[in-house]
Amino acid sequence: MEIREAIQNDIPELHRIRNSVTENALSNPDLIKDEDYINYLFLRGKGWVCEINKKIVGFSVVDLKENNVWALFVDPAFEKAGVGKKLLTTLLNWYFKLTKETIWLGTAFNTRAEEFYKRQRWIDAGFHGTNERKFIMTYDQWNSQ
Repeated sequence: MEIREAIQNDIPELHRIRNSVTENALSNPDLIKDEDYINYLFLRGKGWVCEINKKIVGFSVVDLKENNVWALFVDPAFEKAGVGKKLLTTLLNWYFKLTKETIWLGTAFNTRAEEFYKRQRWIDAGFHGTNERKFIMTYDQWNSQ
């Protein structure tokens, strides 16, 4: 399992993974375009991919302008292999080297993702919109782990 920074050539695989998930699925796969990935990966923040045997099996993206996790998705064939945790750890280590600002994310209710963030000690901060749970991670909380 190798984690590396995402590059522009990775975008088709990121899009494939994003559209392959069964939870937090996009209602319309065309809602997120290549330009969105470029914007979040290189202008607003940074992203990482996880490769196993040279195949991208997951990715994460942080948005520095909104202090949030814009994306964390794992190919369903590689779930429960530690990919999400490794990507999230990489993202948070990088983020908290740059800032002490609290980071947040939103995820659908009653999903494996919601349970994942609870296990990673994210703090339940209530609702994000009408159909998502909001979680936060503070600098102090992250550095006490």
